[in-house]
Amino acid sequence: MTHNNPTSEYPTRAAWLAVLARATLAELEGMAPAANELTELKLVRPPEIGMVMLRGRVGGTGNPFNLGEASVVRCALRLGDGPLGVSYALGRDKRRAELAALLDAMLQDPEHHDRLQSQVVAPLARAQANVRAKKQQDVAASKVEFFTFVRGEA
Repeated sequence: MTHNNPTSEYPTRAAWLAVLARATLAELEGMAPAANELTELKLVRPPEIGMVMLRGRVGGTGNPFNLGEASVVRCALRLGDGPLGVSYALGRDKRRAELAALLDAMLQDPEHHDRLQSQVVAPLARAQANVRAKKQQDVAASKVEFFTFVRGEA
């Protein structure tokens, strides 16, 4: 059971994967389960570093162009014979990708899902939303209005 129902009280898998991908290593390590709580972990795809091409658009709506490359880490692991957890994260931190994949696998397991949603995903999502709101406030506070004055001809 993957809890992908959008009308559920919990976010979809895509939403929790996004939250886990944005979390820092310190946040994930602080919320990761102890090793004795886990069944056997099988690395399906050990953490590996690669590159992705970032694309932009002229003026935000115009023609696309290649902006540049960024490092990304991906990982896939399975909890025993249970669900497959995956992660992709910007950067080169293999441990961060591995922890995110572990939490994804556990979130798909009904035994752990509700607890992890309330103790891991919800707090991380709130913290990330607060950071975004603070950035938006800072940007709004520094907004400069420019006016064009028309000179009258005498």
